[in-house]
Amino acid sequence: MQFCDECGSMMHTEGDTWVCRSCENEEPRDSQADAAMATQDGQLDDGAPAVADATQGSTETMQEPCRADDCDSDRAYYELMPKPGGSYEVRLFTCVECGHKWRES
Repeated sequence: MQFCDECGSMMHTEGDTWVCRSCENEEPRDSQADAAMATQDGQLDDGAPAVADATQGSTETMQEPCRADDCDSDRAYYELMPKPGGSYEVRLFTCVECGHKWRES
């Protein structure tokens, strides 16, 4: 990705030239610099993010009705997880009977 030196906007390529769509500034492409840029295909795929599991390390349960349609359990493991940015926490539940997972809304 290349940014315009004149206005800071993202530039796009037209042949051997980087062109700014905002101010129409043009700069020649540098093949070595282009080769060093990370493409979407070249980025590392870390796979799917980990799913929190309220049963790991938790032996405490609380009275909370399972939200699965076919389960009538009224007990669930719970875990408090901080929200990104640390503004507040969210409570995660896992049904003791069927293992269905949900969060407190």
